[in-house]
Amino acid sequence: MPVPGGTMAPPHGDAWLRSPVGLGRAVAVLLGVVVVVGLFSIWAGVKVYDVTGTIVTGEVGEAGEAVQRDAVHADSVMAEVGVVQVASLVATVVVYLVWFHRVRINAEVFDPFGHEMGRAWTGWGWFVPVVNLWFPRRIMLNTWDASRPAGTRTSHGLVNAWWVMWTITLFVGRAGFESYRKAETATELYVAVGDVLFADVTGVVAAVLAILVVLRLTRMQNEKALRGPVPPGEPVPAAVRDHR
Repeated sequence: MPVPGGTMAPPHGDAWLRSPVGLGRAVAVLLGVVVVVGLFSIWAGVKVYDVTGTIVTGEVGEAGEAVQRDAVHADSVMAEVGVVQVASLVATVVVYLVWFHRVRINAEVFDPFGHEMGRAWTGWGWFVPVVNLWFPRRIMLNTWDASRPAGTRTSHGLVNAWWVMWTITLFVGRAGFESYRKAETATELYVAVGDVLFADVTGVVAAVLAILVVLRLTRMQNEKALRGPVPPGEPVPAAVRDHR
């Protein structure tokens, strides 16, 4: 949109440069907690898987009552870990979305015309069905490209790897939870726990990759901001206010 003077107005409104470092570190720490809780969940899941496997294969023998007690205990531990997982994920999601919104606006300072989605999609894009399968990735890639050093090309491999693992976790996690919730027999529980274990493993991998993405993008933006968002001699395309 042209404005008086012949320049182009930023399509997404004015953008203000703000440091993402503090938020990036907070997100990385919270994702680290998610990884630790995920590893503990895997441990608990393996316990349930082993005990239910013993029951399914009929290898209980004289220790039948002890095995049953172990199964109940392992199942309760897994349920408790699940509550902790949800709590850690909710806390992480809140801080992550604030960080994601900030780095997106910073990226508009660097390149106001390189973004296909509106700012609101940095939040809604994760929750609206169907579009949540590609909107967040597209926003991340646009932000990533705008934040890279001028005149360079940065691979999307890390972002793509994270998104693939996140998408897999989204589907297998939902399927595993449903099968675990509906399991009534030892055999059904055995299969369901296997599904949950797979989801936990992919979730841990996705969280580790997310940490790498967050730290890398945060560093890219911080370094670019320190060098200056616009090459010398070029007009600033949006209002820039550094609140670091």
